[in-house]
Amino acid sequence: MPKKRIIVTGGSGKAGHWIVKHLLEEGYDVVNVDTRAPAAALCHTINADLTDLGQVVNAFSPYNTGSRNPYVGVIHMAAIPRAHEFPNEEVFRVNTLSTYNVLEACSLLGIQKVVIASSESSYGICFATDFFEPQYLPVDEAHPQLPEDSYGLSKIVNEACADTFHRRTGMQIISLRLGNVLCPEDHAPTIARFDHPEDRQRILWSYIDSRDIAIACQLAIEKDGLGCEAINLAADDVSSNLDAMQLAKRFLPGVTEFKKELPGRTSLMDSSRAKELLGWQQKYYLEF
Repeated sequence: MPKKRIIVTGGSGKAGHWIVKHLLEEGYDVVNVDTRAPAAALCHTINADLTDLGQVVNAFSPYNTGSRNPYVGVIHMAAIPRAHEFPNEEVFRVNTLSTYNVLEACSLLGIQKVVIASSESSYGICFATDFFEPQYLPVDEAHPQLPEDSYGLSKIVNEACADTFHRRTGMQIISLRLGNVLCPEDHAPTIARFDHPEDRQRILWSYIDSRDIAIACQLAIEKDGLGCEAINLAADDVSSNLDAMQLAKRFLPGVTEFKKELPGRTSLMDSSRAKELLGWQQKYYLEF
């Protein structure tokens, strides 16, 4: 029996590299679609501009790699990964148009499962000109999304785009609102700054290991009947040696509503929906 085939867009990037690596270890035949070659060639890479629909359709066609075996899904990680590194309109254009084209190509080619990288930045706190506190803690998917930056806005548009394609085609689409992505080499520098909790206030001390993202992506592709959902994906613990309530009282004094108890170093981002829907459990923690 041939291996199941899967596409990872942005597989040359920070999280994408670890997603590709994990899927290969799990026995998948992986194709990376990116605008640049990876640092280490783990699988076949197709260089394509995802803002060009024709290139996306061609790249996603199984015949592009000389195989008749169709793809079981697409994990879409390619994007400009944060605000203010490109002009605002370019961040919005690239992130929204590439996601639209990925979903359009999947609908045209009959690919029925897609995972999209959304972001905690869609809640607006991270890149706000003037810091504001969340309306309640922990932040769950029902919390208002209030970005003023084009990056956070692009993530909201992408989630709405996913809803549109699901209504049109019935395609299963999971948008993962990712916390601050850490790779294994990022753990030590992050821990070394624990004495400066103000560094990570705007991300509410959230993080998610790239390997845990990979596990969540695999689960989202392998499970059936998930519909179209946007869900938080953050570690169960804060990226600080302070307890959650210590952080809240010191840095978020205006928050008075707590939806759940926050014992110890419990995360201020609620990822319980990821556990319920996907069966995901965190595997990689910051150890200090």
